[in-house]
Amino acid sequence: MTDVGYFPRARGHLMTRPGGTSTSIVIVCQDGAGQVWFGGRTYRVNAGDAVVIPKNEPHRYSSDDEHPWTIGWFHADGLDVPELTQAALGPGRVPVAPLRDAYTAWNLVDRVIAALERDETEASLLAAAGAAWNLFAQIASERRLGPAGTTERVHIAQDYLRKNLADAPSVSELARLAGLSTSHFASVFRRSAGMGVLEYIKRLRNSRARELLVATDLPIAEVGRSVGYSDPFYFSRQFHSINGTSPSDFRAHYRQQEPRPGTSDPEPGADRIPRSG
Repeated sequence: MTDVGYFPRARGHLMTRPGGTSTSIVIVCQDGAGQVWFGGRTYRVNAGDAVVIPKNEPHRYSSDDEHPWTIGWFHADGLDVPELTQAALGPGRVPVAPLRDAYTAWNLVDRVIAALERDETEASLLAAAGAAWNLFAQIASERRLGPAGTTERVHIAQDYLRKNLADAPSVSELARLAGLSTSHFASVFRRSAGMGVLEYIKRLRNSRARELLVATDLPIAEVGRSVGYSDPFYFSRQFHSINGTSPSDFRAHYRQQEPRPGTSDPEPGADRIPRSG
């Protein structure tokens, strides 16, 4: 992994590279929208989409003016990267891939970012590379999946959770929403998401809280209430258990390294943001 970053609500973010870059690029859009130009065509990017751009290919991408995107991204290089990139692009070489499980994808790109923010030791570099490899594989796999059946019902429940974080329903209520028994729903959910429903809700709330802490000036207690924690102390403990830091310290860290939207830069690594370590 050569460069990583997180841009919350990046209004005005534009990157143009007529000669491409020496690395492959993966972007995951968590919120808002944008556009990517690749292969002579322009593609819309929406929340829940991934973007894959191979190295040495001209491209341009930008955030939507009315609904600026929130994205996590990384640049990758290495012997396996060209093959992984082509698999993620698919036979049609379409750079934008709608994700069936956007949460898992976002968690993977978040792990890449977190590992390289920690430091650049061999352990952190391996952790980042492993998460990135899994994200390439997820994108490639989802392009080839047929009808999802019961798994698709789980995705409906996941979408509902994303839109109702402040008042997340119980497991039995989600099972009814998916049209499955509680035990069957819990089993299918764990296979699909790689974790139980309650852990998924906890991490989904954490992801949204991170965005609010970076992109807004809401008081910490209000951020907690916005994602479903009425007790600010409990919110702080839950946040710390995942991020290893308090909400206030997390906000202070990111306020020291605001995103730097570019205007045009054909050089690789142009959209790099500072990272600690």
